[in-house]
Amino acid sequence: MSAITHHIPDDMMAAYAAGTLPHPFAMVVAAHVSLCADCRAALGSHHALGGALLEQTTDVAISSGLKSNLLALLDGPVNPEPVYDAQGIYPGPVMEALKGGAPRWKTLGMGVKQSILSETGGGSARLLYIPAGQAVPDHSHNGLELTLVLQGSFSDETGRFCVGDVEIGDEDLEHTPIADAGEACICLAATDSPLRFNAIMPRLLQPLFRI
Repeated sequence: MSAITHHIPDDMMAAYAAGTLPHPFAMVVAAHVSLCADCRAALGSHHALGGALLEQTTDVAISSGLKSNLLALLDGPVNPEPVYDAQGIYPGPVMEALKGGAPRWKTLGMGVKQSILSETGGGSARLLYIPAGQAVPDHSHNGLELTLVLQGSFSDETGRFCVGDVEIGDEDLEHTPIADAGEACICLAATDSPLRFNAIMPRLLQPLFRI
């Protein structure tokens, strides 16, 4: 794997550690952390800081029935969620979204494909397959977009992004990502609002592709 040079910002890592990051973005952060030793260390620091802050908080009274309710839950049936390990280029958090299966690719045209993993009121997460040399239509953003490279690489106006790198796009970024030469680029992308495409055809197809 190439050296990871584009990481998760500290404020976003803090939100992920606190459990306040929306699910689509949390999926990207979790997948990146599984690939990046530096960000795993940063996450550990945030967890340690959170633990220290909890130890310093003032005690809060609890209801008299909390203990019995908790014991009743522990005595109830246990249905553990399955744990999915990384498979091939897909980290564990992506395999969890895929329920251990393979992506269900749907074509977007020009060889580009997508597989939607999560779609809620808080945003969406999807896998994107972009053939080498193919460009994603020029676009800007109505909100935040996180893009994690899982295979290959792509380049745009801000630089080059290889396996493990995360690009963070906001309302100020307008770009035309192009998959580099070599193998196809596969990315995990999360957004909290629709993209703003400049060309008429992508705008017309946007409701159909849900992007």
